[in-house]
Amino acid sequence: MDDTTNTADGTGSAADHTGSTADDTTGTLDEALERLHTSGPERNGWLSNHGPMAVEALVRHGQAPAVHRWLDHYSHKLEDMPDTATRVTAENWREALGDPRRIADWTEYFERETAERPWRDVLTEWWPRLLPGIAAGATHPVIRVGHSVRTLLAGEATAPRIAELAHGLGYWAARHQPLPVLAPLAPAPTAAAALDAVPPVPEQDGGIRDRLAQLTAFPVWPQQFTDDPDEARDRLAELVRAATHRFATHGHGEPIMLVHAATAPNAVLRTLPALPRALWVPSLGAAWAASAAVTAAYSPAEAAPYTPVTDSADELFARAAAHGDDHTIKFTDTALDIGDGTALAAALRSIELNPPAL
Repeated sequence: MDDTTNTADGTGSAADHTGSTADDTTGTLDEALERLHTSGPERNGWLSNHGPMAVEALVRHGQAPAVHRWLDHYSHKLEDMPDTATRVTAENWREALGDPRRIADWTEYFERETAERPWRDVLTEWWPRLLPGIAAGATHPVIRVGHSVRTLLAGEATAPRIAELAHGLGYWAARHQPLPVLAPLAPAPTAAAALDAVPPVPEQDGGIRDRLAQLTAFPVWPQQFTDDPDEARDRLAELVRAATHRFATHGHGEPIMLVHAATAPNAVLRTLPALPRALWVPSLGAAWAASAAVTAAYSPAEAAPYTPVTDSADELFARAAAHGDDHTIKFTDTALDIGDGTALAAALRSIELNPPAL
Protein backbone atom coordinates (compact mmCIF):
# COMPACT_ATOMS: atom_id res chain seq x y z
CA MET A 1 0.00 0.00 0.00
CA ASP A 2 1.10 3.56 -0.55
CA ASP A 3 1.02 6.65 1.68
CA THR A 4 -2.06 8.24 0.11
CA THR A 5 -4.89 6.29 1.66
CA ASN A 6 -6.49 9.24 3.50
CA THR A 7 -9.44 10.66 1.60
CA ALA A 8 -9.60 14.22 0.40
CA ASP A 9 -12.08 15.26 3.07
CA GLY A 10 -9.82 14.03 5.84
CA THR A 11 -12.17 11.32 7.09
CA GLY A 12 -9.92 8.39 6.10
CA SER A 13 -10.75 5.39 3.98
CA ALA A 14 -10.51 2.49 6.39
CA ALA A 15 -14.04 1.35 5.58
CA ASP A 16 -13.11 1.14 1.90
CA HIS A 17 -10.26 -1.31 2.41
CA THR A 18 -11.66 -3.31 5.33
CA GLY A 19 -14.78 -4.35 3.50
CA SER A 20 -17.05 -2.91 6.20
CA THR A 21 -19.60 -0.15 5.88
CA ALA A 22 -19.23 3.26 7.44
CA ASP A 23 -22.69 3.23 9.02
CA ASP A 24 -23.98 0.56 11.39
CA THR A 25 -27.07 -1.18 10.07
CA THR A 26 -27.16 -3.74 12.90
CA GLY A 27 -28.20 -1.36 15.68
CA THR A 28 -25.25 -2.62 17.71
CA LEU A 29 -23.55 0.75 18.04
CA ASP A 30 -26.66 2.50 19.35
CA GLU A 31 -27.28 -0.34 21.81
CA ALA A 32 -23.68 -0.15 23.03
CA LEU A 33 -23.77 3.62 23.43
CA GLU A 34 -27.00 3.41 25.41
CA ARG A 35 -25.32 0.91 27.74
CA LEU A 36 -22.31 3.17 28.14
CA HIS A 37 -24.19 6.41 28.77
CA THR A 38 -25.17 5.31 32.27
CA SER A 39 -21.45 5.48 33.09
CA GLY A 40 -19.23 8.46 33.64
CA PRO A 41 -16.32 9.37 31.36
CA GLU A 42 -13.72 8.46 33.97
CA ARG A 43 -12.91 5.83 36.57
CA ASN A 44 -10.56 5.72 39.53
CA GLY A 45 -10.55 9.50 39.59
CA TRP A 46 -8.65 10.04 36.33
CA LEU A 47 -8.59 7.06 33.96
CA SER A 48 -10.78 7.53 30.90
CA ASN A 49 -13.75 5.42 29.88
CA HIS A 50 -12.64 4.16 26.47
CA GLY A 51 -15.81 2.19 25.81
CA PRO A 52 -17.57 4.56 23.39
CA MET A 53 -14.45 5.01 21.28
CA ALA A 54 -13.58 1.33 21.15
CA VAL A 55 -17.08 0.14 20.25
CA GLU A 56 -17.34 2.72 17.47
CA ALA A 57 -14.09 1.44 15.98
CA LEU A 58 -15.15 -2.19 16.37
CA VAL A 59 -18.46 -1.62 14.59
CA ARG A 60 -16.87 0.44 11.85
CA HIS A 61 -14.42 -2.32 11.01
CA GLY A 62 -16.92 -5.14 10.82
CA GLN A 63 -16.59 -6.41 14.39
CA ALA A 64 -20.16 -5.63 15.53
CA PRO A 65 -20.77 -9.25 16.66
CA ALA A 66 -17.95 -8.87 19.19
CA VAL A 67 -19.12 -5.56 20.69
CA HIS A 68 -21.42 -6.74 23.49
CA ARG A 69 -18.98 -9.44 24.57
CA TRP A 70 -16.24 -6.81 24.65
CA LEU A 71 -18.50 -4.52 26.71
CA ASP A 72 -19.39 -7.33 29.11
CA HIS A 73 -15.68 -7.74 29.78
CA TYR A 74 -14.98 -4.00 30.00
CA SER A 75 -18.00 -2.86 31.99
CA HIS A 76 -16.64 -3.92 35.38
CA LYS A 77 -14.13 -1.10 35.08
CA LEU A 78 -16.77 1.60 34.69
CA GLU A 79 -18.28 3.89 37.31
CA ASP A 80 -21.66 5.55 37.38
CA MET A 81 -22.03 9.09 36.08
CA PRO A 82 -21.36 11.48 38.99
CA ASP A 83 -24.21 13.49 40.41
CA THR A 84 -24.93 16.95 39.06
CA ALA A 85 -24.04 19.95 41.23
CA THR A 86 -24.83 23.32 39.65
CA ARG A 87 -26.46 23.83 36.28
CA VAL A 88 -24.11 25.08 33.54
CA THR A 89 -25.68 27.89 31.53
CA ALA A 90 -24.83 30.32 28.76
CA GLU A 91 -24.08 32.87 31.46
CA ASN A 92 -21.85 30.88 33.84
CA TRP A 93 -20.02 28.37 31.61
CA ARG A 94 -16.68 30.15 31.82
CA GLU A 95 -16.41 29.61 35.57
CA ALA A 96 -17.20 25.91 35.11
CA LEU A 97 -14.70 25.34 32.29
CA GLY A 98 -11.92 22.97 33.35
CA ASP A 99 -13.62 21.92 36.58
CA PRO A 100 -13.69 18.08 36.63
CA ARG A 101 -16.16 18.14 39.51
CA ARG A 102 -18.69 19.48 36.99
CA ILE A 103 -18.53 16.56 34.53
CA ALA A 104 -22.20 15.69 35.02
CA ASP A 105 -23.23 19.35 34.86
CA TRP A 106 -21.38 19.78 31.57
CA THR A 107 -22.82 16.59 30.10
CA GLU A 108 -26.31 17.69 31.01
CA TYR A 109 -25.64 21.09 29.44
CA PHE A 110 -24.61 19.59 26.11
CA GLU A 111 -27.52 17.16 26.19
CA ARG A 112 -29.83 20.17 26.40
CA GLU A 113 -27.94 22.03 23.70
CA THR A 114 -27.98 19.14 21.23
CA ALA A 115 -31.67 18.53 21.94
CA GLU A 116 -32.54 22.13 21.10
CA ARG A 117 -30.20 22.83 18.17
CA PRO A 118 -28.56 20.91 15.30
CA TRP A 119 -25.51 19.05 16.53
CA ARG A 120 -23.26 20.74 13.96
CA ASP A 121 -24.24 24.17 15.30
CA VAL A 122 -23.35 23.12 18.85
CA LEU A 123 -20.03 21.65 17.70
CA THR A 124 -19.18 24.78 15.68
CA GLU A 125 -19.88 27.06 18.63
CA TRP A 126 -17.89 25.03 21.12
CA TRP A 127 -14.98 23.74 19.05
CA PRO A 128 -12.97 27.00 19.21
CA ARG A 129 -13.76 27.36 22.91
CA LEU A 130 -12.53 23.87 23.72
CA LEU A 131 -9.63 23.63 21.26
CA PRO A 132 -7.08 25.48 23.48
CA GLY A 133 -7.65 22.75 26.08
CA ILE A 134 -7.03 19.87 23.69
CA ALA A 135 -4.65 18.20 26.17
CA ALA A 136 -7.58 17.69 28.53
CA GLY A 137 -7.84 14.22 30.00
CA ALA A 138 -4.65 13.07 28.22
CA THR A 139 -6.41 14.01 24.93
CA HIS A 140 -9.18 11.43 25.46
CA PRO A 141 -12.06 13.94 25.25
CA VAL A 142 -11.11 15.19 21.79
CA ILE A 143 -10.58 11.59 20.66
CA ARG A 144 -14.05 10.69 21.93
CA VAL A 145 -15.52 13.66 20.06
CA GLY A 146 -13.71 12.59 16.89
CA HIS A 147 -15.19 9.09 17.02
CA SER A 148 -18.62 10.57 17.65
CA VAL A 149 -18.44 13.02 14.78
CA ARG A 150 -17.24 10.33 12.39
CA THR A 151 -20.34 8.29 13.22
CA LEU A 152 -22.68 11.26 12.83
CA LEU A 153 -21.16 12.14 9.46
CA ALA A 154 -21.32 8.56 8.23
CA GLY A 155 -24.96 7.78 8.89
CA GLU A 156 -28.16 8.60 10.68
CA ALA A 157 -27.98 11.04 13.59
CA THR A 158 -29.78 8.79 16.05
CA ALA A 159 -30.46 9.83 19.63
CA PRO A 160 -27.67 7.67 21.14
CA ARG A 161 -25.15 9.07 18.65
CA ILE A 162 -26.09 12.66 19.41
CA ALA A 163 -26.00 11.85 23.12
CA GLU A 164 -22.49 10.49 22.62
CA LEU A 165 -21.38 13.82 21.17
CA ALA A 166 -22.87 15.55 24.23
CA HIS A 167 -20.94 13.22 26.54
CA GLY A 168 -17.70 13.82 24.64
CA LEU A 169 -18.06 17.60 24.64
CA GLY A 170 -19.06 17.59 28.30
CA TYR A 171 -15.99 15.57 29.23
CA TRP A 172 -13.76 17.94 27.25
CA ALA A 173 -15.24 21.03 28.89
CA ALA A 174 -14.88 19.59 32.39
CA ARG A 175 -11.26 18.52 31.85
CA HIS A 176 -10.27 21.52 29.69
CA GLN A 177 -6.52 21.97 30.15
CA PRO A 178 -4.44 24.52 28.21
CA LEU A 179 -0.76 23.75 27.73
CA PRO A 180 1.91 26.02 29.21
CA VAL A 181 3.15 28.94 27.12
CA LEU A 182 5.77 27.46 24.79
CA ALA A 183 8.81 29.05 23.16
CA PRO A 184 9.41 28.40 19.43
CA LEU A 185 12.33 26.20 18.44
CA ALA A 186 13.90 25.91 14.97
CA PRO A 187 11.37 25.24 12.20
CA ALA A 188 11.07 21.66 10.94
CA PRO A 189 10.54 20.83 7.25
CA THR A 190 8.15 17.92 7.80
CA ALA A 191 5.85 16.58 10.49
CA ALA A 192 8.13 13.58 10.97
CA ALA A 193 11.15 15.83 11.45
CA ALA A 194 9.19 18.03 13.83
CA LEU A 195 8.23 15.07 16.02
CA ASP A 196 11.84 13.87 16.01
CA ALA A 197 12.94 17.35 17.15
CA VAL A 198 10.49 17.62 20.07
CA PRO A 199 12.60 17.81 23.23
CA PRO A 200 11.59 15.30 25.91
CA VAL A 201 10.47 16.65 29.25
CA PRO A 202 13.24 16.54 31.87
CA GLU A 203 11.44 14.13 34.21
CA GLN A 204 9.64 11.38 32.33
CA ASP A 205 7.83 9.93 35.30
CA GLY A 206 4.56 10.53 37.07
CA GLY A 207 1.22 11.28 35.46
CA ILE A 208 0.63 13.21 32.28
CA ARG A 209 -0.32 16.40 34.10
CA ASP A 210 3.06 16.47 35.83
CA ARG A 211 4.80 15.82 32.52
CA LEU A 212 2.88 18.46 30.57
CA ALA A 213 3.69 21.04 33.23
CA GLN A 214 7.38 20.64 32.26
CA LEU A 215 6.89 21.60 28.60
CA THR A 216 8.84 24.69 27.57
CA ALA A 217 9.32 24.72 23.76
CA PHE A 218 8.29 22.98 20.54
CA PRO A 219 9.73 23.09 17.02
CA VAL A 220 7.90 25.40 14.65
CA TRP A 221 5.79 23.31 12.31
CA PRO A 222 4.63 23.77 9.62
CA GLN A 223 7.66 25.83 8.65
CA GLN A 224 5.50 28.54 7.13
CA PHE A 225 2.14 29.56 8.55
CA THR A 226 -0.76 28.79 6.28
CA ASP A 227 -4.14 30.47 6.22
CA ASP A 228 -5.41 28.05 3.56
CA PRO A 229 -7.91 25.54 5.01
CA ASP A 230 -7.06 22.90 2.42
CA GLU A 231 -3.35 23.21 3.17
CA ALA A 232 -4.10 22.95 6.88
CA ARG A 233 -6.08 19.75 6.28
CA ASP A 234 -3.23 18.29 4.24
CA ARG A 235 -0.66 19.14 6.90
CA LEU A 236 -2.91 17.60 9.55
CA ALA A 237 -3.10 14.39 7.52
CA GLU A 238 0.70 14.48 7.28
CA LEU A 239 0.95 14.81 11.06
CA VAL A 240 -1.35 11.84 11.66
CA ARG A 241 0.71 9.74 9.26
CA ALA A 242 4.01 10.78 10.84
CA ALA A 243 2.83 10.11 14.40
CA THR A 244 1.40 6.75 13.41
CA HIS A 245 4.63 5.75 11.66
CA ARG A 246 6.69 6.93 14.63
CA PHE A 247 4.90 4.52 16.94
CA ALA A 248 6.43 1.64 14.98
CA THR A 249 9.92 2.73 16.09
CA HIS A 250 9.22 4.58 19.35
CA GLY A 251 6.05 3.07 20.78
CA HIS A 252 8.06 0.96 23.22
CA GLY A 253 8.71 4.12 25.26
CA GLU A 254 5.19 4.03 26.67
CA PRO A 255 2.94 1.98 24.39
CA ILE A 256 -0.37 2.96 25.97
CA MET A 257 0.21 6.70 26.16
CA LEU A 258 2.11 7.20 22.89
CA VAL A 259 -0.82 6.05 20.78
CA HIS A 260 -2.41 9.41 21.56
CA ALA A 261 0.27 11.25 19.60
CA ALA A 262 -1.54 9.84 16.54
CA THR A 263 -5.11 9.29 17.69
CA ALA A 264 -5.57 12.84 19.02
CA PRO A 265 -4.67 14.64 15.76
CA ASN A 266 -6.65 12.02 13.85
CA ALA A 267 -9.70 12.88 15.92
CA VAL A 268 -9.27 16.49 14.81
CA LEU A 269 -8.85 15.39 11.19
CA ARG A 270 -12.05 13.37 11.38
CA THR A 271 -13.93 16.36 12.76
CA LEU A 272 -12.88 18.88 10.09
CA PRO A 273 -15.65 17.99 7.59
CA ALA A 274 -18.26 18.92 10.20
CA LEU A 275 -16.67 22.31 10.90
CA PRO A 276 -16.62 25.61 9.00
CA ARG A 277 -13.45 25.89 6.95
CA ALA A 278 -12.44 28.94 8.98
CA LEU A 279 -11.77 26.59 11.92
CA TRP A 280 -9.45 24.25 10.03
CA VAL A 281 -6.26 26.30 10.43
CA PRO A 282 -6.53 26.72 14.22
CA SER A 283 -7.42 23.04 14.42
CA LEU A 284 -4.07 22.18 12.84
CA GLY A 285 -2.21 24.24 15.44
CA ALA A 286 -3.98 22.59 18.34
CA ALA A 287 -3.51 19.10 16.89
CA TRP A 288 0.24 19.70 16.49
CA ALA A 289 0.45 20.90 20.10
CA ALA A 290 -1.35 17.79 21.35
CA SER A 291 0.79 15.37 19.35
CA ALA A 292 4.01 17.12 20.30
CA ALA A 293 3.02 17.23 23.97
CA VAL A 294 2.42 13.48 24.14
CA THR A 295 5.67 12.88 22.27
CA ALA A 296 7.62 15.06 24.70
CA ALA A 297 6.03 13.39 27.70
CA TYR A 298 6.62 9.75 26.75
CA SER A 299 8.90 9.23 23.76
CA PRO A 300 12.03 7.13 24.39
CA ALA A 301 15.54 8.31 23.56
CA GLU A 302 16.26 5.56 21.04
CA ALA A 303 14.31 3.99 18.19
CA ALA A 304 13.76 0.25 18.00
CA PRO A 305 13.27 -2.11 15.04
CA TYR A 306 9.81 -3.33 14.08
CA THR A 307 8.39 -6.28 12.21
CA PRO A 308 6.87 -5.80 8.75
CA VAL A 309 3.22 -6.84 8.43
CA THR A 310 2.03 -9.72 6.29
CA ASP A 311 -1.61 -9.52 7.42
CA SER A 312 -4.23 -7.67 5.41
CA ALA A 313 -5.97 -4.68 7.00
CA ASP A 314 -8.99 -6.87 7.79
CA GLU A 315 -6.84 -9.51 9.44
CA LEU A 316 -4.88 -6.95 11.42
CA PHE A 317 -7.98 -5.29 12.83
CA ALA A 318 -9.43 -8.70 13.68
CA ARG A 319 -6.24 -9.38 15.65
CA ALA A 320 -6.64 -6.05 17.48
CA ALA A 321 -10.27 -6.88 18.28
CA ALA A 322 -9.29 -10.32 19.60
CA HIS A 323 -6.49 -8.71 21.63
CA GLY A 324 -9.17 -6.55 23.22
CA ASP A 325 -7.11 -3.69 24.64
CA ASP A 326 -8.99 -0.45 24.09
CA HIS A 327 -5.93 1.62 23.17
CA THR A 328 -4.80 -1.05 20.72
CA ILE A 329 -8.22 -1.11 19.04
CA LYS A 330 -8.30 2.68 18.69
CA PHE A 331 -4.74 2.94 17.44
CA THR A 332 -5.26 0.18 14.89
CA ASP A 333 -8.34 2.07 13.70
CA THR A 334 -6.15 5.13 13.11
CA ALA A 335 -3.43 3.06 11.44
CA LEU A 336 -6.00 1.72 8.99
CA ASP A 337 -6.96 5.29 8.13
CA ILE A 338 -3.37 5.69 6.93
CA GLY A 339 -3.26 2.20 5.44
CA ASP A 340 0.36 1.94 4.30
CA GLY A 341 2.84 -0.73 5.33
CA THR A 342 4.54 1.31 8.05
CA ALA A 343 1.22 2.28 9.60
CA LEU A 344 0.08 -1.33 9.67
CA ALA A 345 3.43 -2.32 11.20
CA ALA A 346 2.82 0.31 13.88
CA ALA A 347 -0.57 -1.26 14.60
CA LEU A 348 1.06 -4.66 14.90
CA ARG A 349 3.58 -3.13 17.28
CA SER A 350 0.73 -1.90 19.50
CA ILE A 351 -0.70 -5.43 19.55
CA GLU A 352 2.71 -6.77 20.58
CA LEU A 353 3.49 -4.11 23.20
CA ASN A 354 0.15 -3.63 24.99
CA PRO A 355 -1.12 -6.35 27.32
CA PRO A 356 -4.14 -8.20 25.94
CA ALA A 357 -7.49 -7.54 27.59
CA LEU A 358 -9.46 -10.54 26.38
